[in-house]
Amino acid sequence: MHRLVRHILLLLSLAAPAAGFAQSDLTRLVTGDDSKGWEAVGRVDVGRTGFCTGTLIAPDRVLTAAHCLFDSTTLERVPDQDIQFMAGWRGSRANAIAGVSRAFIHPDYRYDGVSRTDSVWNDVAILVLSAPIRKSSITPIPLGERPRKGAEVGVVSYAYDRSEFASLEDDCHVLSRPSGALILSCSVDFGSSGAPVFAVIDGAPQIVSVVSAKAEVRGRAVSLGTGLARPLEPILEQIAEDAPVLTSSKPAVRRINVGGSSTGSGAKFVRP
Repeated sequence: MHRLVRHILLLLSLAAPAAGFAQSDLTRLVTGDDSKGWEAVGRVDVGRTGFCTGTLIAPDRVLTAAHCLFDSTTLERVPDQDIQFMAGWRGSRANAIAGVSRAFIHPDYRYDGVSRTDSVWNDVAILVLSAPIRKSSITPIPLGERPRKGAEVGVVSYAYDRSEFASLEDDCHVLSRPSGALILSCSVDFGSSGAPVFAVIDGAPQIVSVVSAKAEVRGRAVSLGTGLARPLEPILEQIAEDAPVLTSSKPAVRRINVGGSSTGSGAKFVRP
């Protein structure tokens, strides 16, 4: 993906401890006041032991990372019925809980447990919920354009050592924009996969990327995210073909030219 990425350390979908990456200052979203505006972000429980982070982008759709939907031991897809989204999960309570009717990933995404860095660009999935979440207290977060290099962004995520409460980091930056992806200064850890990377536009957050992995660049801990626009288009087409009745809740996605496909550097992911 990028010649500066020397070691891709870990995909971040499982609730397992990590080493070698210090967390920056994060704001824990413990109370309702803390979490105001982030109620659409929740925990995605996958099977019995793993979890990721996801975001409601329409009443019946959750955005997350594609690799979250695979069992890291068997390398097989986790059955859709074994996935659950818990919006605004805080201390064993959620604002809303919904099962998953169907999960869709990019048609070219491949999970082999030892993925190359060029899998980051399409490491994105949309979960179609078994029932829409329609609560006045939960507002889906819209999608925005790919941010420029140097732009200030933030992340709301769960992780292995903060699985009961989401945490907010709102002062990280886009370090680089290799083909189809973003290299970010944001702190992430196991469980952060699928977390929304957001930019504040006109006073409100818009999702501009999804966390895929963490890496090391010249000895510095970084996170990697998708570019969103290009990989989302075929996923939305799959959803429309599978269930045309759902197209009325299709999230607004601006068509963005994100350049050519990623060729990869040959660096390897290490399974958690």
